[in-house]
Amino acid sequence: MTNEMITVLWFDGTAEEAADFYAATFPDSRKGRVMGAPTDFPGGKAGDALTVDFTVLGRPFQGLNGGPDFKPNESVSFMVVTEDQAETDRYWNAIVEGGGQESACGWCKDKWGFNWQITPRTLLEALEAGGDEAARAFQAMMPMRKIDVATIDAARKGS
Repeated sequence: MTNEMITVLWFDGTAEEAADFYAATFPDSRKGRVMGAPTDFPGGKAGDALTVDFTVLGRPFQGLNGGPDFKPNESVSFMVVTEDQAETDRYWNAIVEGGGQESACGWCKDKWGFNWQITPRTLLEALEAGGDEAARAFQAMMPMRKIDVATIDAARKGS
């Protein structure tokens, strides 16, 4: 027997749209099976998409069109570790310009209310290094919205 764990995200009728967006935005991502509801349900009618399987960056998810009762919040976020400024810009801009909104310290929210941390690897490495390097990088990050890799790298070096 194989154990499998899939994260289920609650949507208000837009799970298929979200799966299409994530598949178009992130590598190793795709929309999978769409299961229609067998009968009417509080969030829709028989035949409407009830669940949508999708993969983001190689990880399985399922979108559940459960209706308007539950909303995402900042207690859960998806961290995407990026290698450079171009990758950071691409993901951040896709999320924000796709109907989302900016937040602080590399966080942004997509149009469905899910929170993303678009985090350059250099920032994580600086924080893992500890000491003065971590403190400088952390202080440089605090006023940022989208992380500026060059500024973090300069802070790491103390320049």
